[in-house]
Amino acid sequence: MKHLSAIALILFFIFGNLANAQRFDKVEIETIKVSDHVFMLIGAGGNIGVSIGDDGVFLIDDQFAPLSEKIHTAIKALSEKDIKFLVNTHHHGDHTGGNENMQKLGATIIAHDNVRQRMESTPKRDGSSEAKAALPIITFNDEMSLHINGEKIGVFHVEHAHTDGDALLYFTKSNVLHTGDTFFNGRYPYIDLDSGGSVDGYINAVKLGLQLIDDDTKVIPGHGNLSNKEAYQTFLKMLEYLRTKISEEIKAGKTEDEVAKNEAITKMYDDLDYGTGFINSEKIRRTFYLSLKN
Repeated sequence: MKHLSAIALILFFIFGNLANAQRFDKVEIETIKVSDHVFMLIGAGGNIGVSIGDDGVFLIDDQFAPLSEKIHTAIKALSEKDIKFLVNTHHHGDHTGGNENMQKLGATIIAHDNVRQRMESTPKRDGSSEAKAALPIITFNDEMSLHINGEKIGVFHVEHAHTDGDALLYFTKSNVLHTGDTFFNGRYPYIDLDSGGSVDGYINAVKLGLQLIDDDTKVIPGHGNLSNKEAYQTFLKMLEYLRTKISEEIKAGKTEDEVAKNEAITKMYDDLDYGTGFINSEKIRRTFYLSLKN
């Protein structure tokens, strides 16, 4: 019986890895020009930011490891320079999965202190530990600045938002903001409560991002299409609306399941298709309840 279980486990990993490989085989990397030398790459996972110039290539996030070759090909079409720096906006695998590959291509990996800590301590989905080469080697606590390709890039930690290690990056000359997963354009966000995320922190992160930008800023969200200040403000209104509605339900003594099943709470934004992404309507109601209740 144990022998059969071992075989079943081996087959699970073989066919699981094969399915993943086939899934990524179909992914194409789309390149969108954001400013004179800042680009956004769309593939599978979080949106990638790319800055090119005389100093080299600067990356924000890197999606999944099986996509690294395709991503590198897309970058090479923009610049023949080496990849110098890579900033992870947080620790999730759809933003850090290519770290080891990018490090081998020359990237120095940077992230918030908590990103490295979580990558070191949290097993991957297959139960293995993160490779040492995938870990950030420069970490920061609050904020930092990078001076590359003719401009200053401000990197700002936002506390207990999507996770406990999120960073916003603002390109001061290009007037481009990369929000990481503190902005899901046109859809409900994933707030990872198990990784230190919270509704209040998430809302504060969006407010900070809005303070950094103006009406002409191009906003690269963690997920979704290239955006702007108006859409970012609409996203904030949605978050604040849900916080108010669900806080009222909590004060009225409603349980988690009662709130999760109450479709009227999110109907305004469900009708705008906010619940068609990774996080559906019931999940966002449950997430808000758990965060606000605690």
